[in-house]
Amino acid sequence: MLPMPHLRITEAAALLGVSDDTVRRMVDSGRLDGGTDDAGRRTVDGAQLATVAQELAHPAAVGAIGSASARNRLRGIVTAITKDTVMAKVELQCGPFRIVSLLSSESVDDLDLEVGSVAVASVKSTHVVVEVPV
Repeated sequence: MLPMPHLRITEAAALLGVSDDTVRRMVDSGRLDGGTDDAGRRTVDGAQLATVAQELAHPAAVGAIGSASARNRLRGIVTAITKDTVMAKVELQCGPFRIVSLLSSESVDDLDLEVGSVAVASVKSTHVVVEVPV
């Protein structure tokens, strides 16, 4: 049986989009199991971290959305809009992720989007590449 992955506090914080102190508080409160690595640095259980990440990113947290087939929703803030008479490019910052969407200018107007608006990017794709960092 393979050992469960353990991540350093800093890595866990980056994956959750929170501060190191927030992860330490999660460990101290018992929400995450903590441990130490061979170098004595604090770690958290990777499987538990995945569960907490799902809880924090649960679709209910993005606001009221009707039925949709897209399961990948990222809540963020609009950082830029480039618009002409027909099309628009909308950029959102969703945690550490920059999302760029091309949509009609009419849609941007209908949604009252402007820089600083909170919006949800729904992503549906038939091709997703999963990579493991080195």
